Amino acid sequence: MFVKNMMIPNHACVTVQEDTTLGAALEQLETNQIDGVPVLQGEKYLGVVTRYNIYESYFLSGKQKDEYLSSVTVKEIATHQEKFLLGEEVFEKTLLDLKDFPLLAVVDINRKFLGVVTRSDVLSTFQSAFGVNRPGVRIAFTSVETEGRIARLSEIAHHFHEHIISLVTFDETDKLVRRIVMKVEKKDNIDRFTKKLEEQGFRILSIQED
Repeated sequence: MFVKNMMIPNHACVTVQEDTTLGAALEQLETNQIDGVPVLQGEKYLGVVTRYNIYESYFLSGKQKDEYLSSVTVKEIATHQEKFLLGEEVFEKTLLDLKDFPLLAVVDINRKFLGVVTRSDVLSTFQSAFGVNRPGVRIAFTSVETEGRIARLSEIAHHFHEHIISLVTFDETDKLVRRIVMKVEKKDNIDRFTKKLEEQGFRILSIQED
């Protein structure tokens, strides 16, 4: 999945123009219950203002609260002017960038603002990849790293008419063993299915229903 497939488009985003006061920006953050907003000059992306840097800037400003909120504009304290996405990035690459920041803007080559990707959206996408929001049976197992193992796994699941909700593998750099987590819909043949997996060399680690 690419960033452009999961971004919130500009027409659905909360943004502020460069001359917006910090007081007005903070009101936007509170009203919409969000942690940051893109700062724009017309449609051009200039950076991001967050609750954190509003408070941090106030602490360092030496100004009274009312003066600070009414006289300082978002452009003056915006960050991430050079940190943005172009939409063609693979979405998992955003994880580290969003670890300590609530959002990243998506822009075109002329810095026209196209939308945002939020930390919450990225985490929700990973939850979906693990099938967190659908009930089922999660089976964790290991397999020797040999060609065709995932295909064999699919064949066994197909034979038992298992409906796979999610399938995630780990240890892509390990040359010997790969861990696999599969979530399937709950059926009355789980015992037979897992026994067949073990017969085919898959070592079951845990089985959990949720």
